[in-house]
Amino acid sequence: MFTAQDVKELREMTGCGMMDCKKALTETDGDKEKAVELLREKGLAKAAKKASRIAAEGIVKDYIDGNVGVILEVNAETDFVAKNDQFLDFVDVVAKAVADANPADVEALKAVSIDGTTIGDMLTEKIATIGENMNIRRFVRYEGSVASYIHAGGKIGVLVKFDTDVADKEGFADYAKDVAMQIAAANPTYVKSSEVPAEVVEKEKEILTAQAINEGKPAAIAEKMVAGRINKYYKEVCLVEQEFIKDGDLTIAKYTDAKAKELGGKIEIVSFARFEKGEGLEKKEENFADEVAGMIK
Repeated sequence: MFTAQDVKELREMTGCGMMDCKKALTETDGDKEKAVELLREKGLAKAAKKASRIAAEGIVKDYIDGNVGVILEVNAETDFVAKNDQFLDFVDVVAKAVADANPADVEALKAVSIDGTTIGDMLTEKIATIGENMNIRRFVRYEGSVASYIHAGGKIGVLVKFDTDVADKEGFADYAKDVAMQIAAANPTYVKSSEVPAEVVEKEKEILTAQAINEGKPAAIAEKMVAGRINKYYKEVCLVEQEFIKDGDLTIAKYTDAKAKELGGKIEIVSFARFEKGEGLEKKEENFADEVAGMIK
C-alpha cells in the first residue's frame, strides 16, 4: 500500500508523470526504490535524484583560512530569517569554529566553546531571540590545497581538495574555481570511476540490461549495449570524466592535465563536497498532495 505522499516523492525523484509513478508503486507494492528501478527499466526515468524536493530554508556557507576549508549548512524555517543579520553572523561564527576546532560531527561542534559559550547554547539563544527554529545540519572540513564556490547566495556550496605543487602559481585559483563551479552545475557523485562501489556498478548494469531487453534487443546485443552505457554512466557521475561545462571539447581530466602542464607541476582532484540548501528536507505542500490523492482514488 502507498500514499499520495509516496507518489509525490517518486515523481520528484524521477521526474516521471504522476500516473506512471502510481503504476510503478502499484507494481512494486509501494517500494519506492524498486519503483525507481522499474521506471528506469521502462526508459521513463534516466536516474533517481539523490534527494527529494528542495524546500527547507537556510544557507550554505564556505570558509577558507589558509590551508583549511569548510563548507557548512545551517537551516531555518523561512527565507526571511535566512537573510537576517543575526542568523548570518551566527553562521559565520559556526563556520570558523569548524575550521579552528575540527570537530568530529555536529554534536561535537555544538560542544565547542567560544568565549565561555558553546555553539549549542548560541544556537538555543538565537532560536529564542529570532523566534524561529534553526538547525546546524552538516559540514565538511578539508586541510590542504582547497577551493570553494557558493552559488546563488548560499543555495549551493562546493568545497574541493587538491593534491598539487602549483597552488601558489598564477592561474591555479581560476582553474580551482572552474572545477568547483563544474561540481555545482553538473552535480557529480564521485571524483573518478575507480571510486564507484562495485555493487553500484552491478546494479546499474542490471537496470541497463533490463532497459535494452525491454527495447527488444537480444541478450547478446544487450550485453554489448550495456558496456557502452556504463561508460556513459561514468561520464555522468564521475567528475573527471564529465564534459567541461566551459569547453565541450575537454573532460575535467583533460582540463586538469593541461593546466598542470601549463603551470609546470602536478594537479590531482582528491575529494569534494557539494551541499544544496535543504537537500532532502521537505515542507508540506498540501494542495499538491491533495491533487495526487484525488488521482489515486
